[in-house]
Amino acid sequence: MHLLDNGNILTVRGGHEVVEIDRETKAVVWRYDAAASNGNEGKPIEIHAVQPLADGHIMIAESGPARIIEIDREGTLLQTTPMTVSHPDAHRDTRLARKLANGNYLVCHEGDGVVREYAPDGQVVWDFPVPLFDKDPAPGHGPEAFGNQVFSALRLDNGNTLIGTGNGHSILEVTPAKEIVWAVYQNDLPDITLAWITTMHVAENGNIVFGNCHAGPGQPQIVEIDPRTRKVVWTFSHYDTLGNDLTNS
Repeated sequence: MHLLDNGNILTVRGGHEVVEIDRETKAVVWRYDAAASNGNEGKPIEIHAVQPLADGHIMIAESGPARIIEIDREGTLLQTTPMTVSHPDAHRDTRLARKLANGNYLVCHEGDGVVREYAPDGQVVWDFPVPLFDKDPAPGHGPEAFGNQVFSALRLDNGNTLIGTGNGHSILEVTPAKEIVWAVYQNDLPDITLAWITTMHVAENGNIVFGNCHAGPGQPQIVEIDPRTRKVVWTFSHYDTLGNDLTNS
């Protein structure tokens, strides 16, 4: 989800539509149906990542077709970048993806357990397989589960990459050489149990705001921490309203 400069929300509806919603009227003022556009007719497809670009275009990561596209507001296909997917699955090919300042794309491949950086031509220029830390995978979605089904990744100003490991219950900061230089693990925060780590945002003050999905009642769904001290500075917990599946914020 993105809050646009005009106050509207850009998000995904029904798994395959990208929509812009007017916050005042709640009307859909723009839509793009990826399942019926630009060669995707009849193909299994899900959209888990969109991004408004500075030039007014929209980036969309298409799971199923395994490609990143850029379109204009008329839906015209402007650029296509093929993705590498080792375990094809229209539901799990991707989670969050972002276009970087260098023009490349940073993509989280949930099914593969890998973050990959792509040049516009599809060449993989960097990757990071999310480690299992010598633990066995465990099924489920909550704190009892475990795996490397990565959800989010951000490129930091220092050149490192911040990774939300999904059911790995952790946030990792890794260098271009793939060294983990900072981390928060499942039980590092007092009175908080990390479950499925989802969206992340680095605030202007350097704090990290992240989603804690499937953590169960009594646990916050969104957490803000100071990465320098690892102290929790804010939490959002509305389980009665939003339930246990708040994936994006």
